[in-house]
Amino acid sequence: MKIYTKTGDKGYTSLIGGTRVPKHHLRIESYGTVDELNSYIGLIRDQDIDTHDKHILKEIQDRLFTIGSSLASDPERSKMIIPDLHAADIELLEKEMDAMNEKLPELRHFILPGGNNAISFCHIARCVCRRAERLVVNLSAESTVEEKVNIYLNRLSDYLFVLARKIGNEQNIPENQWIPRV
Repeated sequence: MKIYTKTGDKGYTSLIGGTRVPKHHLRIESYGTVDELNSYIGLIRDQDIDTHDKHILKEIQDRLFTIGSSLASDPERSKMIIPDLHAADIELLEKEMDAMNEKLPELRHFILPGGNNAISFCHIARCVCRRAERLVVNLSAESTVEEKVNIYLNRLSDYLFVLARKIGNEQNIPENQWIPRV
């Protein structure tokens, strides 16, 4: 199978279901940003972090592929059965955050990104996740989007913030607290 098809050379691509749309279409921007997020999650997994966290991040990557396939489908025309999100996927993120927060000091300041590569990559992924969420919310205003997709992306950005704090705490790296100049 060849990777290149030449069918996108004129700036259009096909959704699952066959609908051709411009590559700048909001649906394409949405799943493209989810794909970008997935790449950053992979970068976090490649860092020197806890094995349990690597396992959860692998689960998250799988869910992001699920989200991507959902967003890549034409909700009006696709007959293909694709994987779907479950409430348990969202609950997993919440349980993981609750467990991490139990071991973290109380959050009393805004945190500036940085500390080491793993922490910084978590913050970059969090920002990309927020962008993906904004795009998907916008898409859902004009087209059908599974409600759990929006919820999952919202929780995931929170999870990435807490994970950044956890990594710093485990590695004895002080948080970059934002102390506003007044």
